[in-house]
Amino acid sequence: MPQPLSAKESSLFRQVIRNYEDKQYKRGLKAAEQILKKNPKHGDTMAMKALILNQQGKTDEAFALGKEALTADMKSHICWHVYGLLYRHQKNFEEAIKAYKFALRLEPESAQIQRDLALLQAQMRDYQGYIQSRTAMLQARPQVRQNWSALAIAHHLAGDLAQAEKVLTSYEESLKTPPSKTDLEHSEALKYKNYIIAETGEYQRALDHLESIAKHGMDRLYVLERRAEYLAKLGKKEEAAKAYRALLERNPDHAEYYDKLIEVLDISADDQAARKAVYVEYATKFPRADAPKRLPLDFLEDDAFEEAAEQYLTYMLDRGVPSTFANLKHLYKNTDKKDTLESLALDYLETKEKEASEKTASSDFKGETAALYFLAQHYNYHLSRDLSKSLEYVEKGISLMPKNVEFHMMKARIFKHQGNTQKASEIMDQARNLDLKDRYINSKSVKYMLRNNENEKALKTFALFTRADSPNGPLAELIDMQCMWFLTEDGEAYVRRGDVALALKRFHTIYNIFDVWQEDQFDFHSFSLRKGQLASYMDMIRWEDKLREHPIYTRAALDAIALYISMHDGRSATNGVNGSADDEAEAERKKAAKKARKDAQKAEKEAAEKASKQDPNKAKTATGEPVKKDDDPYGQKLAATTEPLAEATKFLVPILEHSPKNIDGQIAGFEVYLRREKYVLALGCLNAALALDPSNPSVHEQAVRFRTAINSKLDSLPAKVAEVIKSDFTVLDAKADLKKYNADFLAEHRDSALHVIAAARTAKLLGEDSAKAEKDLASVLDLESLEHDQALEAYAILRNWRSSEADSFKAAAHKKWPEVTMFA
Repeated sequence: MPQPLSAKESSLFRQVIRNYEDKQYKRGLKAAEQILKKNPKHGDTMAMKALILNQQGKTDEAFALGKEALTADMKSHICWHVYGLLYRHQKNFEEAIKAYKFALRLEPESAQIQRDLALLQAQMRDYQGYIQSRTAMLQARPQVRQNWSALAIAHHLAGDLAQAEKVLTSYEESLKTPPSKTDLEHSEALKYKNYIIAETGEYQRALDHLESIAKHGMDRLYVLERRAEYLAKLGKKEEAAKAYRALLERNPDHAEYYDKLIEVLDISADDQAARKAVYVEYATKFPRADAPKRLPLDFLEDDAFEEAAEQYLTYMLDRGVPSTFANLKHLYKNTDKKDTLESLALDYLETKEKEASEKTASSDFKGETAALYFLAQHYNYHLSRDLSKSLEYVEKGISLMPKNVEFHMMKARIFKHQGNTQKASEIMDQARNLDLKDRYINSKSVKYMLRNNENEKALKTFALFTRADSPNGPLAELIDMQCMWFLTEDGEAYVRRGDVALALKRFHTIYNIFDVWQEDQFDFHSFSLRKGQLASYMDMIRWEDKLREHPIYTRAALDAIALYISMHDGRSATNGVNGSADDEAEAERKKAAKKARKDAQKAEKEAAEKASKQDPNKAKTATGEPVKKDDDPYGQKLAATTEPLAEATKFLVPILEHSPKNIDGQIAGFEVYLRREKYVLALGCLNAALALDPSNPSVHEQAVRFRTAINSKLDSLPAKVAEVIKSDFTVLDAKADLKKYNADFLAEHRDSALHVIAAARTAKLLGEDSAKAEKDLASVLDLESLEHDQALEAYAILRNWRSSEADSFKAAAHKKWPEVTMFA
């Protein structure tokens, strides 16, 4: 039992709690010390002091004091509750739940402990435990609507839709007076109930319920959309058509409404005229809407397409809409449509040039200039690429509008696609200087600087649009803003510069941001209930469950995995596993990394000094929260890891779990697991990649490598592992002639650069004549389809092999692509 305190000290203890809740930590600490002077072993006060110390950033001291408080009073629910809060602050939710449960056994009536436990159970997806906690909370306070809503959500998350609906119905039946029409919480609860009924698949009942709540629903759009959806699913097509027409009256630019309307009107996909008539109706009715003019271009063919495309293109170019090409580029998958759009744009430009020769040229971004911009984008696009023509149209546009940002940006993109990252960066910076108040062009300029490995210059440029009073400089500001595209590009630039430490630091920062997103949902478990946003809360939970499917995570994770694999392979080579290391190249890499780190430190220091000089009279904000200091700002500890493959696995597992159809993830998984000698897992990744794309060049190489590795180690593997491998690895027989298999693969894909590269690497692996493999690899330069980035990959491999072909390959590549920076 808690030790008794005198009346004065009890008052002080209540003050400690108030000070903690009000974030007045110094006062709370002072009051706690006063109590502990007379009662040095008062467990509850020690626990509250530990909680305050934790908020001040003294985590180790807080945990030590929390344990001491438990030793002094093991039967105090406050001590156990605080101990759980300390663990929760450290994100150790499993231990926090254990502490909460122990506190609850000591004080079963505590609503605060029960609520904290329930929130953690929702966070950890312990739905059965969450149901128990919410049931207990409902029984304790049945008059509170949030408790009913929370229990319904708990059953819904656990998959029991019938019970979730029953809970909501029970609450509705318990109401003595109906809520007002302006009661948002009631409106959202009704909407959520309809959401549950629809998930059961009983659309007639969902429709009946929707009709009954329509007058109470404050979310009018939800009612209209769901009504149209239910009518369509029930086959009531005439009523569904009316419902979708009502939605189009509200928003004629919503593409999905047109698709649904055509579907319920039973218009065949082959009946172009009938489909077009629907769009023409709304294009006439809403002349300013874009969707009814643009969407027919997706299905129209031949003359009908040409007529509609000419009308749309003329309308958009006359208005000078810069996004015209972005609206139409998806049509380029159809070669005929691509050619038609090119012809129409050229005809339009010719007409406008004749008009311009008769009149005074306009400086507005309309007509001729808009057509030039469209054609520049057309010839820059990968499906219709002709960079010389694209540059020609851009130069014409710049001559007409020398201060137009779009044309300068387009020119920078052209040089980027040529491989001239330096020139692209310079031109994009010129575009930035044309409009110094535009955050977008500033960001584009920064990205191009990073593509040219100008990390320090990029950071300084980005600092123009970050807070000037940020105490830790612009980089810390960008991390706080979770600007992941910058961190990804910055990390990749450091990889190219050879600075492993800073590259890993950026990739780990992105990994941590996703952890923050996962942890941020914690506050919404209570917030969404308070605000009554139940359906939105369910959508958020489902989004969080597949959070790491995000392409930014996949990109950064694959970059980090590749870096860790290269670290592992480099150390293996240094230790003599794969031969001696290239000392000269390694020394060069270390020198470049040291310079990059020094430049990064200098850039951050200059930015911080600049920030400190900004408005010195401005008061500093004091939130009471401790400023977190990064004990490894330049990634030295990350680069010093002794287990790079274990670190790579941390990045890999979420990709394999959440994005199993990402072939790059499966390829990376094979590379990691093969090196860790986890052959069953490696085979799982290989088979998954084979199922996704059996002709992928990397997958071919990995299949041969796996067969080679297994042939030499199969007898030493455990019997069950060997049995699984024998039964599941069927693409290559144990007695297969691997050299012939590789030669056949090369013969089949001789016109593909990536396949030729993979075949050459495989030949080297199989011990074929090195000179021949190197010449085969260098022969990719003879392929007409070869892109400069593929040539860069081949050149990197030749350098890694320390091949005599490397210098001549670089010289020939420079002659073929004189503008590519990396071949200069």
